[in-house]
Amino acid sequence: MGRALDGKRALVTGSVRGLGLAAAHRLADAGCHIVFNGIDDPREVQPIRDDVERLHQVRTVYCRADLRRPSEIEVMVAAANDALGSIDILINNAVVRHTAPVEAFDTAAWDEALAVNVSAAFHTIRLVVGGMKQRQWGRIINVSSIYGLRGAPNRVGYVTSKTALIGMTRAVALETVAHGITCNAVCPGTTETPVHDETIRTTMSAEGLSRADAEQRFLVGKQPTGRFIGADNVAQLIAFLCRPEGADITGAVLPIDGGWSAG
Repeated sequence: MGRALDGKRALVTGSVRGLGLAAAHRLADAGCHIVFNGIDDPREVQPIRDDVERLHQVRTVYCRADLRRPSEIEVMVAAANDALGSIDILINNAVVRHTAPVEAFDTAAWDEALAVNVSAAFHTIRLVVGGMKQRQWGRIINVSSIYGLRGAPNRVGYVTSKTALIGMTRAVALETVAHGITCNAVCPGTTETPVHDETIRTTMSAEGLSRADAEQRFLVGKQPTGRFIGADNVAQLIAFLCRPEGADITGAVLPIDGGWSAG
């Protein structure tokens, strides 16, 4: 697809593994300099940065930040601006998940879900959108979930926060539509991530199942395709929305869920 985003600066939260890392690679492949974010030790992230820089010939920086804390988000964005310049593309991908019945849902887990899954996106948007307006160009993508479109038991924090993220997307899209900025949400189904891979491996070991059987059991009631959503497929969609071809898509909520939301 070429380097249609050459020289743009992209901040991807929660980007040292999984979907966030896949998105970082796809944006770098299109020419973006990348601001990585996570809570990992910078020494552990350095090989990831080296790999992206070597493969895609872009610059990277790692901004360690606890997204539960607005003060650390502000430091992260300021450091990114100092290192690479103002952010052109913002991918709000960082997430926490907790499971429990509503009456047993830990209040600290509830507060954390709202802080990381919703408030952090608000803070990153408010901190970068001014520069986007000045340049009359910007791309904001909020990674919601199938659970932003459908309810599920024992996931009140996740369902609530991912649904709220869709509302935020629509509001920001309308506020920025006259400034060359788009704001969209993508809603993946159950995606191949290190967390899910660990669950599959544990099931295989505990119950003596093949990988295929363990995956099939894990995906019962989820996407009708019966397979994980490819992290790189979601990353490709994110990159498309950032490219010139995505300029007329804003305020959209885009499932990539193997038919789950169609049922």
